[in-house]
Amino acid sequence: MVFDKMKVIIAEHVGIDESEITEDTTFEKLGVDSLDTVEMVMSLEDELGVELTLEGSFGTVGELAKFIETKVVS
Repeated sequence: MVFDKMKVIIAEHVGIDESEITEDTTFEKLGVDSLDTVEMVMSLEDELGVELTLEGSFGTVGELAKFIETKVVS
């Protein structure tokens, strides 16, 4: 599941326990800016073996996960 992989990457990136991250967690609350988001998406691309192009901005971890799931062919 994309969200679970995102939690691991985000937790490592911001230095918190992944249990603190929910789908409703905002990137603002995590102190993550747009550059951080790009770096994390690049890590996800490597993990999932896909290339992603972000379209717009995302307020929560869940919103970004849902977007990525639409781009990943299962």
